[in-house]
Amino acid sequence: MPEENTLFHKILTGEIPSDKVYEDEHIYAFLDINPVNIGHTLVIPKKFSRTLLEADEETIAHLFNGVTKIARGVKEATKADGINIMNNSEASAGQEIFYTHIHIVPRFDGDGFTHWKGARKYNSGEEQEVVKKIKKEL
Repeated sequence: MPEENTLFHKILTGEIPSDKVYEDEHIYAFLDINPVNIGHTLVIPKKFSRTLLEADEETIAHLFNGVTKIARGVKEATKADGINIMNNSEASAGQEIFYTHIHIVPRFDGDGFTHWKGARKYNSGEEQEVVKKIKKEL
C-alpha cells in the first residue's frame, strides 16, 4: 500500500481530522480513536516507514525523544499509575496500520488491560542458541 493511502498519512495531511496532542517538525501525536484507556496517544514520524524496523536511525531518534516527552505529559495529565509504550511491527505482532507508530497507553491499577499471555519457558540450552543467532544478525 502506498504511503498516501494510509490512515496516518491522511491524518498528517489533514484529510482526516484528529485530536492533536503534539507536533513538531519530525513527529505528530494524536489521541487514539479506540483508546485502551482515556489519554491513549499515538505518535507517528512525519517521515514514512512501513514499520519501526524499516525506519532510519534519525527518524527513530526523533520519534523516541518525542515519545518520552509525550508519555510524561500523558501520565501527568491523566494521573495514570503507569504507562505502556508499545509498537507492533507486522501483522503477526498486531500491526493494523502499516505506517510506523508508537502507542502511549496510560495505565491504572485494576484497569483490566493485560498482555504477555501465554508466556513460555525456554527448553534446556535454547537460550544460548537464540543468543548466538541474534548476535550473528547484529
